[in-house]
Amino acid sequence: MLRTKDLSPLIGSELTIDADTLLTGIHAAEIRELLVKRGVLLIRGLDLSDDQLRTFTATIGKIREGAIKEENGMLKVRHIPGAQFWHIDGAYTDIPPFATVLTSRTLARQGGETEFANTYAAFEDLPPEEQEQLSRLEVLHSMKSAMNNAIPEPTLEQFKSWMGHQGVRPLVWQHRSGRRSLVVGATASYVLGMNSVDSHEMLQRLLNHVTQPKFTYRHHWQLGDVVVWDNTGTMHRARPFDLESGRTMHRFAVEGTEPMTAVPLTRAA
Repeated sequence: MLRTKDLSPLIGSELTIDADTLLTGIHAAEIRELLVKRGVLLIRGLDLSDDQLRTFTATIGKIREGAIKEENGMLKVRHIPGAQFWHIDGAYTDIPPFATVLTSRTLARQGGETEFANTYAAFEDLPPEEQEQLSRLEVLHSMKSAMNNAIPEPTLEQFKSWMGHQGVRPLVWQHRSGRRSLVVGATASYVLGMNSVDSHEMLQRLLNHVTQPKFTYRHHWQLGDVVVWDNTGTMHRARPFDLESGRTMHRFAVEGTEPMTAVPLTRAA
């Protein structure tokens, strides 16, 4: 039996389920539906092995493989420059990952929490006129923008590597479900067709809007926790921690199936 409890009104639910039942995948469709609805799912104290974590991830969808530093689809997360700023994984790719499954292996004594923000609820909270205005805009997303704060003076090799990862994306993602979500965060470089000052002001204002307390959930890790989030409808970030603490997380990602598209518009001739 799967039991759920909301962690906050607009984002996050805690699931109560034993490991054996979880790994059968019998509740996979229910979990996937709840994931899109609530954004973040927490299961306390499962203490899954890497093989079990992989098995669970595969019940949600196809495991993504081939990303940088992954070993057969699994990434050992210690310190990723830029991860401490709000972002959506793969925002500059054609089809971002659908979901991420993360478990704790070693914790920092202080800090290292993971925060999440509901980009669906934040969009739906905006006035209808602003929703339609924003739905007409496009943004350049890039790895360089995501890394600017983390490494403000990169080497030439780093700069060239970052510039190979960029793409124009809608500011508002029209999902197949009919719902819409904002696409902002550290990867957002600038709004196309807008001067730099106005572009910066708009992106910062929207980021502040999305990350209000009512749209966010901060997870305080315990060993053995498993956290899953909908990467297409939430942003996330890691909070600062001592890099010498040995904090380590193991992560699998689920392949995306939905391209990031804008709301269809009828433009005047």
